Amino acid sequence: MDTRIKIFDTTLRDGEQSPGASMNVEEKITLAKQLARLGVDIIEAGFAISSPGDFEAIKRIGAEVEGPVICSLARARKEDIDRAWEALKDAPRRRIHTFHSTSDIHLKHQYRISREEALKRSVEAVKLARSYVDDVEFSPMDATRTEIPYLCEVVEAVIEAGATTVNIPDTVGYAMPDEFGDLIRVVREKVKNIDKAIISVHCHNDLGLAVANALAAIRNGAGQVECTINGIGERAGNCSMEELVMALRTRKAYFNADTAVRTEEITRSSRLVTKITGIPVQPNKAIVGANAFAHESGIHQDGLLKERSTYEIMTPESVGLMKTNLVMGKHSGRHAFRDRLKQIGYELSDEDLNKAFDRFKRLADQKKEVFDEDLEAIVSDEMQQIQEVYVLNHLRAESGTGVTPTATVELVVDGKQVKQTGQGDGPVDAVYRTIAAMTKTQSKLDAYLVKGITGGTDALGEVTVKVEEGGKKVTGHGADTDIIVASAKAYVNALNKLEYWKKGRPKNS
Repeated sequence: MDTRIKIFDTTLRDGEQSPGASMNVEEKITLAKQLARLGVDIIEAGFAISSPGDFEAIKRIGAEVEGPVICSLARARKEDIDRAWEALKDAPRRRIHTFHSTSDIHLKHQYRISREEALKRSVEAVKLARSYVDDVEFSPMDATRTEIPYLCEVVEAVIEAGATTVNIPDTVGYAMPDEFGDLIRVVREKVKNIDKAIISVHCHNDLGLAVANALAAIRNGAGQVECTINGIGERAGNCSMEELVMALRTRKAYFNADTAVRTEEITRSSRLVTKITGIPVQPNKAIVGANAFAHESGIHQDGLLKERSTYEIMTPESVGLMKTNLVMGKHSGRHAFRDRLKQIGYELSDEDLNKAFDRFKRLADQKKEVFDEDLEAIVSDEMQQIQEVYVLNHLRAESGTGVTPTATVELVVDGKQVKQTGQGDGPVDAVYRTIAAMTKTQSKLDAYLVKGITGGTDALGEVTVKVEEGGKKVTGHGADTDIIVASAKAYVNALNKLEYWKKGRPKNS
């Protein structure tokens, strides 16, 4: 029988620590629901004490997302653990994850305490967490640079105190696969009460070895892996969930291990993370990159046409890349539209469904074919549910050879219609300068990315922008067959997010 490896998804916590990847409460809930559809075992929904926003997100995810265990991170401090419990107490399945550094490097330079004091704090934290919940995880931070006898002493003590999962993190991505596998084996062999807890691993990707290290740990007895969608996270990121899961699924006989992840939801999950964070996936990224199932070599193409397994070790369909062509058209009704959205993983309120359906109808009049990717782009804006201070009402842009690019924009600003004309170096620049003047924004455009979602000259184009003001960076998205309109939508979306943050959303620590 295959060993069942638990997937602990920390996209909403460690993943959010990627620069510019902060998520608002509604975005976290949307992503958490998709993670539940994906079939992860545990969702680390945030760090409850870090901000009121994180606290609210954890609390609402615990109440609204069914299936996975919902977890909050907490330092080995009473106030952190109390706050985590307050956020989690209404969740039917809950876990407190507490941590303390154990390496001499951290204890000497960061904490400035002895090993004995670190051990004492760790045990006290676990005991307090266990007084609130039955499911407690402890992490000895920077474990791979901790002396092994002391690491084993700490692990044994926290299990005795009530920890049900002990996580061995490669916090700075320092370990090599053989070395990390040996460390997990030693912990399993030397810690007397290790049979009372699950060994977890949390690998960072500073040397590009996070997935390799996690797989080596599984080979040596780890029963849980902490990972993120698209591998996002602090510095170079975390173990990539999709790579780990598909390595186990594809080489099941080698690892004698598998997960409960519904792999057909992987691509959809990856795209949702990209939409929310604005962090694109590199084309050659394993599993979810644009080129992951693309074949240009004539030899490869010949082999594929004769037998797919010659050059594909997994099918595109196994990770949710569908081969359907026309999925909806201009004659499709509201019921069929709702049903198709449900099939691809989206359930909208009646109000959001009506808005999305209107956009779909307008798109269907413009395009010969409407794909699932088009539908995902249509509904993504409706699911963010940020109160709109600015609404794009009308846009006209003029540009060409020998013509000064000009844009006329109509916005609804706080319920009042405003119209203005402006000029720029190009049509998009003219639109952005005009909108900036109308909204009086002090923000700066940091990034502008255009992507064709589907093929053909009538493709739905998606624009992603990053806007910065006062040290706060936000991401905006817009989709339309007219790339100028998509650009305006993305910019307005970003400005609305800035307003949301300026009006009281606290900054995460």
